[in-house]
Amino acid sequence: MKIFTALYEKSIEWSQHRLANLWLGIVSFTESSFFIVPPDIMLAPMTLAKPQEWFKLATITTVTSVLGGLFGYLIGYLLITEILPLLEQWGQLPKYEQAKQWFADYGILSILIASFTPVPYKIFTVAAGALSMNLPLFIIMSLIGRGLRYGLICWLVKSFGKKIVNRVYKYLDIIGWGIFAIILIYILIHLTT
Repeated sequence: MKIFTALYEKSIEWSQHRLANLWLGIVSFTESSFFIVPPDIMLAPMTLAKPQEWFKLATITTVTSVLGGLFGYLIGYLLITEILPLLEQWGQLPKYEQAKQWFADYGILSILIASFTPVPYKIFTVAAGALSMNLPLFIIMSLIGRGLRYGLICWLVKSFGKKIVNRVYKYLDIIGWGIFAIILIYILIHLTT
């Protein structure tokens, strides 16, 4: 079954849709404040399909992500007492507490770190609002971190994506099923412990 190859081909097809940039912006915005799906999964195929637009795609993702971060900041600033029970229910309260500790230890640099690395940026945006972090510095650090992250992803895909994809493509289904098996084993181990 060539499920992963078909998914890859479909994602390349979708990345060329006339509304793809709009959807990229929506995913990027929502991921920075409340949604789970990172824009990277759209950004990489879109850049692969349109390598000449890598800077434009990185810019769209960065700007909409920071706008989503501002929305997360607003949620934290206005609604932290209302959303704490939800964070606890969703198992995100320890991440929120960790974000608060990072702010205590590293200050506004926490936003720079969270906006560049795979840690959950949305938790940091909400925590920044709840702690009333300096808003202009929040925006600057978010722009720098998100810009570097998405710019680097787009540049790498533009520069090396075709070569890597051409090599990996013939093994894509084996790799996909292997990753699926690892995730399934991980879940089963944690369900039995």
